[in-house]
Amino acid sequence: MGAQLPAWIDVVDASQLPGLPGFAPHLLRDLDAVTAGLTLHWSSGSIEGAVNRIRKIKRQLYGRAGFALLRTMILLSPHSGPVPVAGPANPIEAGQ
Repeated sequence: MGAQLPAWIDVVDASQLPGLPGFAPHLLRDLDAVTAGLTLHWSSGSIEGAVNRIRKIKRQLYGRAGFALLRTMILLSPHSGPVPVAGPANPIEAGQ
C-alpha cells in the first residue's frame, strides 16, 4: 500500500477535488515516514492507550492531590497489560 502512495498523490493533484490537492503535497514532506506507517505491521496503539489512561487519572485528580497520590492511582488503576515501573514494590508505602 505504501508503494502506491506517490501514484495516489499524483492522481489527487490532478483530480481537483476540494481539500485533497492541498493535503496530498504535505504527505511528500515526510514520504518515508508515511510509507512506513502504511506498510509496517507494528502500532503505537498500546502506548497511546496507556498515555490516555494516565491523562484521564491526572484530570480526575487535578487540584486535589500531590504527586504521590497521582503515582499511586496510576499504578493501581486497571490496565490491559503489564507496565514496567521503577520504584518500590508497594506504591502505597512509598507515599507514607
